[in-house]
Amino acid sequence: METEMKTLLIVCGKLFDGIHDTLQPGMEILVAGDRIEAVGRDLPRGEECQVIDLSEKTVTPGMIDAHVHADAFDNDNMFQETIFASSTWRSLGTLHTVQHALRRGFTTIRVPGTIEPFDYGIADVARSVERGYFSGSRLVYTFAALGAPGGHTDLSQRLYQNPRLAELYASQVEGMGSGADYFRDAVRKQVKYGAQFIKIMASGGFASPNDSPEDKQLSDEELAAIIDTAHQLNRPCTAHVYAPYVMQCLLRLGIDGMEHGSLMDEETAGMFEESGAYLVPTFLPYEEIVHPDEEKLKKKEPVFQRKLRSYQRRLQESREIIRKSNIRLGYGTDLVAVYQPYENGREYACWLRSGMDPFRALKAATSVNAEILGIDDIGVIAPGKRADIAAWNRDLLSDENALLDCAFVMKDGVVYETECGL
Repeated sequence: METEMKTLLIVCGKLFDGIHDTLQPGMEILVAGDRIEAVGRDLPRGEECQVIDLSEKTVTPGMIDAHVHADAFDNDNMFQETIFASSTWRSLGTLHTVQHALRRGFTTIRVPGTIEPFDYGIADVARSVERGYFSGSRLVYTFAALGAPGGHTDLSQRLYQNPRLAELYASQVEGMGSGADYFRDAVRKQVKYGAQFIKIMASGGFASPNDSPEDKQLSDEELAAIIDTAHQLNRPCTAHVYAPYVMQCLLRLGIDGMEHGSLMDEETAGMFEESGAYLVPTFLPYEEIVHPDEEKLKKKEPVFQRKLRSYQRRLQESREIIRKSNIRLGYGTDLVAVYQPYENGREYACWLRSGMDPFRALKAATSVNAEILGIDDIGVIAPGKRADIAAWNRDLLSDENALLDCAFVMKDGVVYETECGL
């Protein structure tokens, strides 16, 4: 005997649907099972329909964070946890992150690779959430970020004063090697075990001690091997990158998108616009120097602080270039210090402080991120889409803390408890 699907009617104060640059008043959303059945005003409802009154709130699609390093319980000790913790501990850290992220209105998060000894724990966490054993945000993931020995993917940099220990650690890190053949096989192996996209560490970084954000850490041949192999296996490819000349190389090689891009110049921005490649700019890790805040800056490691200070002017200029561009921008936090990995709503303040149109930021965290993740039934409020829905207590257009104050969250038609991130 078939059972009738449970129906819910959500009464919205204002609705951002993920598509239009407006907050629509007086809208309603009819949810049947795990899908949105109808969106409009004065929708018909059956006698058994449960009404959820959000008439004092702003309703949106469930938010999406496209750049989360999810496996630390405590970012104050992130690198110690990464080096010394077991793979089981890191898997539990990932579960902890997705549980908190969901309660804060982020129904989907994307994890763009790891930089520690390789294991498949994130796939197990994703499956356990998908099967309903645990509540949590939907996970889109890859495994090890592919990169070079001594580069940003090589966490044994932090053990450089003890070369034997550093080399022992590095020997356990998969995805780190040299030569086109190595990287072709690395991509194939990741796809074999379920990677949904491929991540390249194309340059150095700000948090790593012994490299530069302007390094190019893989050859053109190695980069092409990764990108081409990923595309042959129907996987998109992204890259951690900062320097314009490295971004331009990746665009010429046909990469789908990039992370950070924080030293952007005008020429490179134009190439992004022409190619249609996306950028997840992750403003938050650089916010303390772009809009100076000494108290928060001092919470970062000394080497991180030094690099940020030395690049302050370029980071500020590049932020403005990104803001003025027509690059397809996604929303991602990349939290490894100062805040915890599930504080996904904090990136929103960086966009608003930088003069970004709030609707561009909201689209980045909803419909644009859904496109980047390749999931066509989330990120918008429309009939037939998944019932991933959030609501917020604050004014999304003027309050930089709005995405830290979640009033309601639903994922796949199921309502979860919320928590405030303030």
